[in-house]
Amino acid sequence: MKKTGILNSDIAAVIARMGHTDCIVIGDCGLPIPDTVKRIDLAVKPGLPSYLDTLEAVLADMEVESAIIASEMAEQNAVIHDGTRLQLGDIPIKQVSHEELKKITLQAKAVIRTGEATPYANIILQSGVFFK
Repeated sequence: MKKTGILNSDIAAVIARMGHTDCIVIGDCGLPIPDTVKRIDLAVKPGLPSYLDTLEAVLADMEVESAIIASEMAEQNAVIHDGTRLQLGDIPIKQVSHEELKKITLQAKAVIRTGEATPYANIILQSGVFFK
Protein backbone atom coordinates (compact mmCIF):
# COMPACT_ATOMS: atom_id res chain seq x y z
CA MET A 1 0.00 0.00 0.00
CA LYS A 2 1.25 3.47 -0.92
CA LYS A 3 1.85 5.55 2.21
CA THR A 4 2.90 8.99 0.94
CA GLY A 5 1.90 11.46 -1.72
CA ILE A 6 -1.36 11.17 -3.64
CA LEU A 7 -3.25 8.10 -2.44
CA ASN A 8 -5.99 8.37 -5.08
CA SER A 9 -4.91 5.90 -7.74
CA ASP A 10 -6.55 7.81 -10.62
CA ILE A 11 -4.80 11.08 -9.78
CA ALA A 12 -1.47 9.35 -9.14
CA ALA A 13 -1.68 7.56 -12.50
CA VAL A 14 -2.48 10.74 -14.45
CA ILE A 15 0.40 12.64 -12.83
CA ALA A 16 2.79 9.74 -13.49
CA ARG A 17 1.86 9.71 -17.20
CA MET A 18 2.17 13.49 -17.69
CA GLY A 19 4.94 14.98 -19.78
CA HIS A 20 6.29 18.49 -20.09
CA THR A 21 3.49 21.02 -20.79
CA ASP A 22 0.65 18.51 -20.25
CA CYS A 23 -2.16 19.95 -18.12
CA ILE A 24 -4.41 18.79 -15.32
CA VAL A 25 -7.38 20.73 -13.93
CA ILE A 26 -8.62 21.01 -10.36
CA GLY A 27 -12.18 22.27 -10.34
CA ASP A 28 -15.05 23.12 -8.07
CA CYS A 29 -18.14 20.92 -8.14
CA GLY A 30 -19.83 23.16 -10.73
CA LEU A 31 -17.11 23.25 -13.39
CA PRO A 32 -18.38 21.64 -16.59
CA ILE A 33 -16.16 18.72 -17.59
CA PRO A 34 -15.95 17.88 -21.29
CA ASP A 35 -17.00 14.30 -22.11
CA THR A 36 -13.68 13.83 -23.92
CA VAL A 37 -11.57 14.51 -20.80
CA LYS A 38 -10.98 12.02 -17.98
CA ARG A 39 -13.12 12.88 -14.94
CA ILE A 40 -11.72 12.13 -11.49
CA ASP A 41 -14.63 12.83 -9.19
CA LEU A 42 -13.63 13.35 -5.56
CA ALA A 43 -16.77 15.28 -4.54
CA VAL A 44 -18.43 13.75 -1.47
CA LYS A 45 -20.57 16.68 -0.33
CA PRO A 46 -20.39 20.46 -0.63
CA GLY A 47 -16.96 21.50 0.59
CA LEU A 48 -15.47 18.01 0.79
CA PRO A 49 -12.79 17.76 -0.33
CA SER A 50 -11.95 21.40 -0.68
CA TYR A 51 -10.24 22.95 -3.68
CA LEU A 52 -7.32 24.22 -1.57
CA ASP A 53 -6.72 20.83 0.10
CA THR A 54 -6.76 19.12 -3.29
CA LEU A 55 -4.43 21.74 -4.79
CA GLU A 56 -2.00 21.27 -1.90
CA ALA A 57 -1.89 17.49 -2.41
CA VAL A 58 -1.41 17.74 -6.19
CA LEU A 59 1.31 20.39 -5.88
CA ALA A 60 3.22 18.14 -3.46
CA ASP A 61 3.28 15.34 -6.07
CA MET A 62 3.55 17.19 -9.38
CA GLU A 63 6.23 19.39 -10.95
CA VAL A 64 4.26 22.48 -12.02
CA GLU A 65 5.69 24.96 -14.52
CA SER A 66 2.76 27.38 -14.66
CA ALA A 67 -0.91 27.77 -13.80
CA ILE A 68 -4.03 29.32 -15.29
CA ILE A 69 -6.91 30.73 -13.25
CA ALA A 70 -10.00 32.72 -14.11
CA SER A 71 -9.57 36.47 -13.83
CA GLU A 72 -12.90 36.55 -11.97
CA MET A 73 -11.42 34.59 -9.06
CA ALA A 74 -9.68 37.60 -7.47
CA GLU A 75 -12.86 39.67 -7.19
CA GLN A 76 -15.47 36.94 -6.74
CA ASN A 77 -13.56 34.57 -4.42
CA ALA A 78 -10.74 36.38 -2.64
CA VAL A 79 -10.17 33.60 -0.07
CA ILE A 80 -9.58 30.98 -2.78
CA HIS A 81 -7.53 33.45 -4.84
CA ASP A 82 -5.24 34.31 -1.93
CA GLY A 83 -4.89 30.65 -0.93
CA THR A 84 -4.06 29.68 -4.50
CA ARG A 85 -1.39 32.37 -4.83
CA LEU A 86 0.12 31.36 -1.49
CA GLN A 87 0.32 27.69 -2.43
CA LEU A 88 1.76 28.38 -5.89
CA GLY A 89 4.56 30.54 -4.52
CA ASP A 90 6.84 31.52 -7.43
CA ILE A 91 4.95 29.49 -10.05
CA PRO A 92 3.78 31.89 -12.80
CA ILE A 93 0.01 32.39 -12.97
CA LYS A 94 -1.82 33.41 -16.13
CA GLN A 95 -5.31 34.86 -15.83
CA VAL A 96 -7.97 34.32 -18.48
CA SER A 97 -11.73 34.77 -18.49
CA HIS A 98 -13.74 31.96 -16.91
CA GLU A 99 -15.18 31.19 -20.35
CA GLU A 100 -11.67 30.83 -21.79
CA LEU A 101 -10.60 28.63 -18.85
CA LYS A 102 -13.50 26.27 -19.60
CA LYS A 103 -12.36 26.04 -23.24
CA ILE A 104 -8.79 25.23 -22.21
CA THR A 105 -10.02 22.29 -20.09
CA LEU A 106 -10.59 20.45 -23.39
CA GLN A 107 -6.81 20.03 -23.61
CA ALA A 108 -6.38 18.60 -20.10
CA LYS A 109 -5.30 15.04 -19.38
CA ALA A 110 -7.88 15.01 -16.56
CA VAL A 111 -10.20 17.18 -14.49
CA ILE A 112 -10.25 16.56 -10.76
CA ARG A 113 -13.72 17.47 -9.46
CA THR A 114 -13.62 18.55 -5.81
CA GLY A 115 -16.51 19.25 -3.48
CA GLU A 116 -15.66 22.96 -3.46
CA ALA A 117 -18.89 24.93 -3.62
CA THR A 118 -17.58 28.47 -4.07
CA PRO A 119 -17.31 30.39 -7.36
CA TYR A 120 -14.30 30.29 -9.67
CA ALA A 121 -12.37 27.72 -7.58
CA ASN A 122 -10.70 26.22 -10.64
CA ILE A 123 -7.11 25.98 -11.82
CA ILE A 124 -5.21 24.51 -14.74
CA LEU A 125 -1.75 23.24 -13.81
CA GLN A 126 0.84 22.84 -16.55
CA SER A 127 3.44 20.15 -15.97
CA GLY A 128 7.08 21.10 -15.84
CA VAL A 129 10.20 18.98 -15.56
CA PHE A 130 12.22 18.46 -12.40
CA PHE A 131 15.54 18.59 -14.27
CA LYS A 132 17.15 21.43 -16.16
